[in-house]
Amino acid sequence: MNTKTRIALAAAVLALAAPAISATLSSPIAVPLSRQIPDAADVPYPGGTMKLHIDATDITRGAYRVTQTVPVAPGTKRLTLMLPQWLPGNHGPRGPMAELVDIHFFAGDQKLSWKRDPVEVYAFHIDVPAGAKDVTAKYIHTSPLQSAEGRITMTQEMLNLQWEKMSLYPAGHYVRQIKVVPSVTIPQGWTAAVALDGLKQDGNTLTWDATTYEILVDSPIFAGKYFRKWDLGQNVTLNVVADKPEQLNAKPEHIEPHRHLVTESRIAFGANHFDRYEFLLALTDRMGGIGLEHHRSSENQLEPNAFLEWDKYEWDRNLLPHEYAHSWIGKYRRPARLWTPDYRQPMQDDLLWTYEGQDQFWGTVLAARSGLQGKDMVLGMLANWAGSFSVQPGRRWRSVEDTGHDPIFAARKAKPFPSLARNEDYYTEGALIWLEFDQIIRRETGGKRSIDDFAKLFFGMNDGDYGQLTYELDEIITKLNAVAPYDWAGLIEKRINTPGQPAPVMGIELGGYRLAWRDEPNPFEKARMADAKQLTLTFSIGLNLDKDGKVLSTQWDSPAFNAGIVPGSKIVAINGNAYDGDGMKAAITAAKDGAPLELLIQRGSRYQTVALDYRGGLRWPWLERAAPGTAPTGLDRLLMPRRPMGKAK
Repeated sequence: MNTKTRIALAAAVLALAAPAISATLSSPIAVPLSRQIPDAADVPYPGGTMKLHIDATDITRGAYRVTQTVPVAPGTKRLTLMLPQWLPGNHGPRGPMAELVDIHFFAGDQKLSWKRDPVEVYAFHIDVPAGAKDVTAKYIHTSPLQSAEGRITMTQEMLNLQWEKMSLYPAGHYVRQIKVVPSVTIPQGWTAAVALDGLKQDGNTLTWDATTYEILVDSPIFAGKYFRKWDLGQNVTLNVVADKPEQLNAKPEHIEPHRHLVTESRIAFGANHFDRYEFLLALTDRMGGIGLEHHRSSENQLEPNAFLEWDKYEWDRNLLPHEYAHSWIGKYRRPARLWTPDYRQPMQDDLLWTYEGQDQFWGTVLAARSGLQGKDMVLGMLANWAGSFSVQPGRRWRSVEDTGHDPIFAARKAKPFPSLARNEDYYTEGALIWLEFDQIIRRETGGKRSIDDFAKLFFGMNDGDYGQLTYELDEIITKLNAVAPYDWAGLIEKRINTPGQPAPVMGIELGGYRLAWRDEPNPFEKARMADAKQLTLTFSIGLNLDKDGKVLSTQWDSPAFNAGIVPGSKIVAINGNAYDGDGMKAAITAAKDGAPLELLIQRGSRYQTVALDYRGGLRWPWLERAAPGTAPTGLDRLLMPRRPMGKAK
């Protein structure tokens, strides 16, 4: 059989084997999207002032029952109401539509028909009958009762009411142009704290003066059975709810650093951008954790015994400085494309390193300056950040700027290999880059200027203004140059926008320290591990383990990764002995001298013994002074208090 015959025969066989292809395939044409919701206009809502009442007394079922009356302008035939979708401080579309249930709309006693928008499903279109003056919405926000359902916001002892999770607003208007009178009924005997004005109380029902929907959303409530508050000066109040009454027994020396925080922040930023400020703090392990910024308040959660075991929780006291600094960084001064006129327009997150990263930096600095955290604890925290980035493989492909988009598409869920994927690194790497900015300013000006001068220039205007003053990157660069001329644009392009960069340790090194490695954890990591009951071996064999040996995370390309140990598996035994944390550390140390390091791994119903090829011993990151001496370095000076010592003004 010649070649031509073979080819012809093969083609015939293929033709018989392949399915017949029709000459004309069915080819649909896309149905055009029906855009029924108008973009927000900066004009007052014409219907008038809404009334919003929430019954928050059902602490058994965690159900918030909502009655909302929305006035309509004469002649209105259809009203479109929306649940906030793009939530401030979340940097992504987080509105909990799935928890809004049993929804009904009325005009007087007449029940109205409604339809969810098929494209923008956070919108409800309601048919309005002729002559109707308002539409009343009645629905229930079924808050999570267990952590698998989401963050728990209501317990038998306290609640955290977030208006944006359980209220609607009329589409087509800037939310600052929509007026609302809010009221809440809380459980009998509870006390509430909120940054709203004009409180009137009738029994356990609280009503406030009319405000804008924008301010309402920015003013959450903490309420609880066990409540206490402290005046911190400058119209700032610390409001605390707790699981048990004895957990509110803070000593004066515990409250004093919070007063110093208020003083140090005013000194650093040169102005206050609020008329009053309410710290809302929950001491609980029953309600879900939170750290969320607002302009005149912040939502915070610490461990139940944060005051009773003060020294134990020093590692965690960065939270309140971080959220307080947000009143300036992110709320008053906000990237222009992260400010939106309503909660429908998407946010653009590429400047989160100037929002969250700068705030992470200042929160750390203010924690040290106020005394909420000691210098050794802060140095340990900086060491952890720098150490993590020094071994992070994800840096080779993904820039810091790109991690700013993570809140939108990753939705803050757990990832199989975060060291390769990267997470929201704009927080901590952003902070280390702002540290570098400070140290460059000090170097370029011979120590005459620092990041404090930039802060006063960037934040220290319009004292008392709690609107929003937006910016783009050019203003950051211009004002850095006004403090110390330098190629800031080039540095930002390299550090922020370019992947494949070395670990961000330049600020540490310019500040007179260096990243070092020791066989014991630094103070921050030691306390964090003890509280979480975890063993972090990321920098040695590449694992993070819980107290029972379950693998919480595996570092990509680490010895454990190369041996096939993945998250979700469990270390049952080490060199033939049952797992425990001390035994694991001892085995890693012994392996330096050639001892075996064999692990019995359970993954599902399968058991496997693996030998790790690792001889580097235990490793945790530390910051050490680069040169001997006791004179303050640039980093030391950054962390020093600015207030007259011994006084809190």
